[in-house]
Amino acid sequence: MFDIDRWQEIFDTIRKNKLRTFLTGLSVASGIFILVILLGFGQGFQNGIKKEFEADATNRIWVWTQVTTKEHKGLNPGRRIQLKNENFEYSNTAFAEDLEYKSGVFRVQGISINYKQESGTYGVQGVSPDYQRIENVKMVSGRYLNQLDLDANLKVVVISKKIKREMMKKVENPLNEYLQLSGINFKIIGVYADEGGEREENRMYIPITTAQHIFNGQNKLANMSFTLTPQETFDESVFAANKFTEKLKNYLKKAHQVAPDDNSAIGVWSAEEEAKRYFTLTNNIALFFWFVGICTIIAGIVGVSNIMLIIVKDRTREIGIRKALGAKPWSIIGMILHEAIFVTAVSGFAGLIFSMGLLELVGPNVEVDYVSNPTVNFSIAMTMVILLIIAGAIAGFFPAWRAAKVQPIEALRDE
Repeated sequence: MFDIDRWQEIFDTIRKNKLRTFLTGLSVASGIFILVILLGFGQGFQNGIKKEFEADATNRIWVWTQVTTKEHKGLNPGRRIQLKNENFEYSNTAFAEDLEYKSGVFRVQGISINYKQESGTYGVQGVSPDYQRIENVKMVSGRYLNQLDLDANLKVVVISKKIKREMMKKVENPLNEYLQLSGINFKIIGVYADEGGEREENRMYIPITTAQHIFNGQNKLANMSFTLTPQETFDESVFAANKFTEKLKNYLKKAHQVAPDDNSAIGVWSAEEEAKRYFTLTNNIALFFWFVGICTIIAGIVGVSNIMLIIVKDRTREIGIRKALGAKPWSIIGMILHEAIFVTAVSGFAGLIFSMGLLELVGPNVEVDYVSNPTVNFSIAMTMVILLIIAGAIAGFFPAWRAAKVQPIEALRDE
C-alpha cells in the first residue's frame, strides 16, 4: 500500500544529505554505465570480427608454397616449391568427400591493362567457376566464369565495380566491351562486387586455362583454394578443417620431396582455425569486460551499504523514539530499505538509460577496425539493473536490521 508519509521521510532525508546521496547514486549509475558500455563494445568487437570473415567463405582453405628450409633425400634446402595442375587435380579426387568448392589460382604478372585511352594497374587472376563461391563475390551485372569458358580457353574477363568506375567512367553498361591485357582483347562478361569492400575489388578474373595458355603459365599454379563441406557445429567444422589441412600438407610434402618437419615450404591457411582464434579472443575480452563492470557495480553497492550505515547512525535517536512509541522492527527495516532501494533504482535506471542512449546514437557511426555497431542486449541490461536493485536492497538490509535491534533506551542516550 502506498504510504505518502514514508515517501516524504525519504525525500526529506535525501534533501538534508544532497551531496552524500548524489555521490552514492553516481557510484551506482557509473557502475551500470560502465558495464553496459563495456558489454556494448565487446559485442561490437564480435560484430567486427564476424564482418571481417564475411568477406570470404568461412570454411575456406588457402594453399601456397615457398622455399624449403631443410635437406631431404639428398635435396638441398632453399628449393622453391611450385604447385602444378596435377596437385590440384589429385586433391580434388583424393579428398572429394571433404570438398565443397575448389579452384586453382594462376596470377598473371607484369602485364598492361587498357581500355581505349584509359590504363590501370590491377591484379589479374586465372581461376575456375567455383572461385566465385570461395571469394563470396556477388554479380552486379552479367555472369561469372563457367566451365565452357575454361574448356574453350575463351578470352573473357570479369571485372569489379571499382575497375568499371575507374576505367570506364562514361560507359553505362560495360558488358561486351573489350579490355586489352598486354594488347590482347578480353571480352567483359560480368561485373562483381565484394563484401570485403574496395580493397577486395582491385582484381579481375579470367579463365585459368586461358591464363596459363596465353601468359606462359604452362601447368603452374600460384595457389589452390578450397571450401570444405559444411558441418553441423563450429567445433566440428574446425576439427574437419584441421584434419583436411593435415592430409593435404602430407600429400604435398610427399609430392614435392619436402621434409616432414619442414613447416615453411608448404603453407596452408584455414579460415575456420583463424576464426576460432579470434572468437576465443573476443570471448575472453567479453569475460574481462563483465569482470570489470561487475566489480564497478559491487563498488557502488558497497557505497550504498556504507551510506545506509551512516544514515542509521545519524538517525539512531529518531529510531529509538519510534521504537519507544511502539514502532515494530519490520517498520524500521522497511523505512531503511525503502530509501536504499529508491536510491539504487533511480541511479541504476539513470545509468542504464544514459548508456543505452549513448550506444544507440554513437554505435552505428563507429568506424574502427574490428569494431562494428557496438550494442547490448536490452534484456541483459535490464536484468543487471534488477539484480542491482536486489543487491541494493540486500546492502540496505543489514544496516536496517542493525537499526531494528537497537534498544530504545540505548538509542535515546546516543549523542
